[in-house]
Amino acid sequence: MSNMDSKTLSFIAIMAALGNILFIISYHLGPISLGVALDFSLIPAFIAALYGGPLIGFVTGLFVGISPGIFFGPLGKGAALGLIGLPIGKALTGLTTGLLAKGLKLDEKQHYSLLTIPAVLAAYVPECLFTIVYFVYLMPLFLKVEGAGALVFVLPKAWAEIIIMSILMAILVGNVGFSNFVRKFFKNFSTKKK
Repeated sequence: MSNMDSKTLSFIAIMAALGNILFIISYHLGPISLGVALDFSLIPAFIAALYGGPLIGFVTGLFVGISPGIFFGPLGKGAALGLIGLPIGKALTGLTTGLLAKGLKLDEKQHYSLLTIPAVLAAYVPECLFTIVYFVYLMPLFLKVEGAGALVFVLPKAWAEIIIMSILMAILVGNVGFSNFVRKFFKNFSTKKK
């Protein structure tokens, strides 16, 4: 975090706040069943990771997971485990998105916006695997409740959300005005990358 200037930290704070607001709105507008609701809080984590890299994606994802962690943790059936597990899952997605974007040098590719779709989809795989571990192993171990049955609702919903968000990310990345605006927050980082 020592490489981050105040502009970058402000951006992370704004993205984290936006992610938590998006979660609260989608949670209240899109309940699917008891304990399962729409969640578009990863949008800011994807933005942060695609433009800022893996560390910024990780930190943003961690903070974006606070509201989902509270609602599905202490206020839901996940207790303290949810408050820890959901931010970790979202941080994994932020980290992986940043690693893929940086490792594949997506921003240097001709069809950057289109390549964002498979990158975002692939970036969700670690969180998906973590979600399976969370429900199948961690919930029974720490909460003494069976969680595997919930995956029937949770995983299809999550992948549907990720597909929608991957298309949205392609649109945002393809928008020159949006991209130029976001890149201003990472001026120091972009000069080091090239």
